[in-house]
Amino acid sequence: MPVVDPMVSSTRSFKKNARLEFSGRRGLVRALTIAMLSVVIGLGVPGGAANAQGEPEIAQMELERDADGLFLTATLQLELPGIVEDALEKGIPMFFVAEAALLRDRWYWTDKRVALSERYFRLAYLPLTRRWRVNVGSEPLSNPGVGVSLSQHYESMDEAVEAIERIARWKIADHSQMEPEVRYWVDFSFRLDLSQLPRPFQIGAVGQGEWNLTASRTLRLPPERTK
Repeated sequence: MPVVDPMVSSTRSFKKNARLEFSGRRGLVRALTIAMLSVVIGLGVPGGAANAQGEPEIAQMELERDADGLFLTATLQLELPGIVEDALEKGIPMFFVAEAALLRDRWYWTDKRVALSERYFRLAYLPLTRRWRVNVGSEPLSNPGVGVSLSQHYESMDEAVEAIERIARWKIADHSQMEPEVRYWVDFSFRLDLSQLPRPFQIGAVGQGEWNLTASRTLRLPPERTK
């Protein structure tokens, strides 16, 4: 009768259990990934694309300079395509980024970027309360609890979107960064930030125009006259 070393038997049992546990975890990850891709495919069917609206527009943009710095005020016209609304109602938050770059005019070379400011928005539907929440911060909001952000709740998606459309007196540069008698430009852009979405959604959005929500505008800042 063969003699079985208890230590060897225990080691083999441990390795077998470890393989089963790893296989189970890998199967769970695969199942979750397939489920996410199924949602993406479901959101990308032609029926959802048929409800797509126009791209966002910058309806109004103003610059104000004082002793504290340079401030930007803008009003957007944002109509979410049906494919994006469907994702929101399924509990997938959407992320938007507003970016303002202050450029100094240079005749001998390309314009020099003097300052760059970014504002991040997170729009999410809360199924338990049937309310909408908008978070606004100066850092990406894909990871809850990371960075500092302001949060506000709304009764409808339209009210939440309207809150994102209004940008009031956003400081984009310090006064010390600008020189008098120098011409500056401000490049302002707003977009749906796909990089903060779950990976399956980033893959599913490739090549689909309904996800390409971008708007931009350039405004000249008159030189500040010295007395």
